[in-house]
Amino acid sequence: MRTYRISQLAERSGVPATTLRFYEDAELLAADRTPTGYRVYGEDAVERLAFISSAKLLGLALEEIRELLDVREEGVCASVRARMLTLVADRIQDTDGRIAELRAFTAHLAGVHAELSGPAPAGACGPDCGCTTASTAAGGPVPVTLSPTRPASGSGTEPWRDAPVACTLGGAELGERTEQWRTLVARAGRREEIDGGLRLSFPPDAELAGQLAALATAEQGCCAFFDFTLHLTPASLQLSVRAPQSAAGMLADLFGVPA
Repeated sequence: MRTYRISQLAERSGVPATTLRFYEDAELLAADRTPTGYRVYGEDAVERLAFISSAKLLGLALEEIRELLDVREEGVCASVRARMLTLVADRIQDTDGRIAELRAFTAHLAGVHAELSGPAPAGACGPDCGCTTASTAAGGPVPVTLSPTRPASGSGTEPWRDAPVACTLGGAELGERTEQWRTLVARAGRREEIDGGLRLSFPPDAELAGQLAALATAEQGCCAFFDFTLHLTPASLQLSVRAPQSAAGMLADLFGVPA
C-alpha cells in the first residue's frame, strides 16, 4: 500500500501542510509516524481530503465533518447521504436567514444613500442635515446588525470561543487578504477592546459598510473562527471582531490593537 509524507500529500491533494497538521489535531485525518518521527499518511488520505474539502464547501462545521467521516467509515453510502441531507437542510435555513439580513442591510444602505444624496444645507452639520438623523421609510433611525457567524446546530451561543484556529488560505492569497483588511482597517478612527476582541469605529459611510460586510463574509469562508458583527446607524459604523484566545496574534496582525 502506498504511503505519503506530508509534503507529498500536500502536493498531491493541493492542501497546505499546515492545514494537514491542523486536520490531524482536529481528528479529521490520521497519520502514522516513522521511527524518526515523520508523519506518514495512508493511501486513502487523498480521497478523505477530497471529502473534507467538499464538505467545507457546503459550509459544514468541523464537528459536523468529523461526524460525517465517522459515518463514512462504516462503508454505507446511504447512511452518509441521510446525514448529509439533514446537515444541508440546516445550511439552507442558515443561508436563507443570512440572505434576509443582507437584504435588510442593503435596503437600509439604500435609504441612507438616498437621503445623503439630496442637497446639503449651508454651513455646518446640524440636527436636521441628515448626517446623523437619516431615517428609513418607517420614520426613525434603525440600527442594522450583520453577523456573518452563525452557530452550528446544537452548538452553544458563542461557538467562536472554542472554535479550532486554522486558516485555509496560504501564500499569495493570504498576503492579498491581509492587505485588503489593512487597507480598510486603516480608515478606522478608533479601536477599543471588547470581550474576546476589538471594535473598530468608522465614519458612517455606506460604501465602506458594504466593503466591510463583503470582506467579513469572505473571511468566514477560510477562517471560520472569527466572529464579525457590523453595526450601522446613520450616525456610526462599527465592526466588532472576536476570536478564540489562541488566535489573538492573528487578530492583532489583521485588525491592529486597541488604542
